[in-house]
Amino acid sequence: SSAAGPASIAPAAETVASRLGAVAQFLRRALPLCQAHTVEFYTRGLWEQLVALSPETVLEALSGAGLLRQQQRPLEEAAGTFSNVFCENSQKLVNVQFFALAAKHHSLPSLEVCTPLEQMLGALSGKQHERCEIKTDEFMNYKKSHEVQMMSELIDSIANFCGVKQVIDLGSGKGYLSSFLSMQYNLKVYGIDSSNTNTYGANERNRKLKKHWRAYQSRARANVRGQVLEEPKDRAVQDEMKCSANISEKLLSTKNSLLSQDQMASSDSVPLEITGALTDSAMLKTREQTETHLVAQTQSDGNKISENAFSLLNILPADAVEAVSSSKYNVELCEEEKEQRKMASIKAKANKSNDSNIYLPLTSYITAETELRDIITDLEDCIMVGLHTCGDLAPNTLRIFTAKPEIKAVCSVGCCYHLLTEEFENQKDCSPGLWGFPMCRYLKEEGWCCGRNARMSACLALERVAVSQVLPTESLFYRAVLQVIIEECYGVIKSDRHVGKIFSKSSSFVDYVRKSLKKLELDESKLPDSCIMDYYEKYKHRMIELEAFNMLKVVLAPCIEVLLLLDRLCYLKEKDNIAWSGLVKLFDPVKSPRCYAVVALKK
Repeated sequence: SSAAGPASIAPAAETVASRLGAVAQFLRRALPLCQAHTVEFYTRGLWEQLVALSPETVLEALSGAGLLRQQQRPLEEAAGTFSNVFCENSQKLVNVQFFALAAKHHSLPSLEVCTPLEQMLGALSGKQHERCEIKTDEFMNYKKSHEVQMMSELIDSIANFCGVKQVIDLGSGKGYLSSFLSMQYNLKVYGIDSSNTNTYGANERNRKLKKHWRAYQSRARANVRGQVLEEPKDRAVQDEMKCSANISEKLLSTKNSLLSQDQMASSDSVPLEITGALTDSAMLKTREQTETHLVAQTQSDGNKISENAFSLLNILPADAVEAVSSSKYNVELCEEEKEQRKMASIKAKANKSNDSNIYLPLTSYITAETELRDIITDLEDCIMVGLHTCGDLAPNTLRIFTAKPEIKAVCSVGCCYHLLTEEFENQKDCSPGLWGFPMCRYLKEEGWCCGRNARMSACLALERVAVSQVLPTESLFYRAVLQVIIEECYGVIKSDRHVGKIFSKSSSFVDYVRKSLKKLELDESKLPDSCIMDYYEKYKHRMIELEAFNMLKVVLAPCIEVLLLLDRLCYLKEKDNIAWSGLVKLFDPVKSPRCYAVVALKK
């Protein structure tokens, strides 16, 4: 397929490269704020070292409404002022207002390199897109439901545009996305995850998910004879019903074509550790025939329940539509009909006992060199996707996509930036290889390095903080003061052991310190409670410094994420076989902070 549709909205390679260069230039000055760990905040004197302002000034400018005000100021105000953010001599931050404006200027919404989701969907379909949603929060949490619905809609549109039916979901985890793509959009999905535990859990979830899907249908069948949809009074209601019905018809459409592949998959030679079964495409076949006959019978009795209305009932809970009195619409089944339904029920139960899983969960560790045909024996033209793929798996997804001719498109949302490997992070180990960062030529030539602490900061969520979802300052304060105690009382600068999540299990600062010292295998008996509390009293008035410092890191976080994402996008722009590549904002960043997808289609 040609990518003529999306090509018209593609950000130019020169534009992307220019934006990446601008972000890199800003971060060269700003990144030291995020390269130090807050554990060392007091031991290294980070505030005095990096900021020439009072913490009160910073918090007033950045906290709550102040942060939102900075975001709303016109970018023109910052023109020619970015160089005044940091002192030329000391390199310290000297102007927090300009810092916030500069950070906003170098975030994705301001750089104008993102493709809006609605525009992308419209370009793929060739017409204005109408969103249709179904209820999924009965079997997923609110965040996951939002992510799966938004991403699966885009994946289905890409699949239709490319004319493919097979999807490979890398880092599929618990299998929510894979299952939904399979059942809702009738796609053949292979979910690959490195964890056997996740593979087993995905199979269990699939079993439960089938029950939910069947429950929707069971409720519909139980109520279809006693419910009549009121005639819609206006066009908007009709459009909504039509939209929902179309989704349902996809879910209930005949899926015979995959059954033979299901049988073939069971006979092919697959490694023993790879367990599961191919997408169940015939799950609803017998049931569908029964329902179609039931609708016809009901209509013949003057019930006026349309096929679309029945489809709507299949997708919605039974009480989601308004019913009128059903007393005069009861349908008496003749003996022949009862016998037909009885036989259909027996066949359905037989099919159910032989049901394969909703999709094929596989266990395999994926790298850029992975040969997919060793894992998927019936590999065909397909799309590669990943929802919050950790660390190097996101860049490796793009490398596999560019290298394998069978993969016609990619849709990848990364996460866990702190787990990325960096080529120039450890100068002693700059051996050639496939690193997570950088990917593009420009940053490689520049020898760009973020460092783990900065990549950890990239995971912070500015939008959540901006709507008053505050940072855990007290726990960070406890850990920073503990570090002072460890260094001054025990002479330990570095330790292979980690404190972990002790704060939530501690009743006080003294309790926190004692639990932490035990975990670090240090003798806590040498420190009386009074000594521990002396440290607390000494630093508690400086907790505001730590709070202000973390706000600076939160404001800078989107810029670091931009650097990582534009690096991936520039890598794709360098490839000759890519027809279209771009960034698409898929999710609400308050619900799901890692909200940008790297999307590309082959020529």
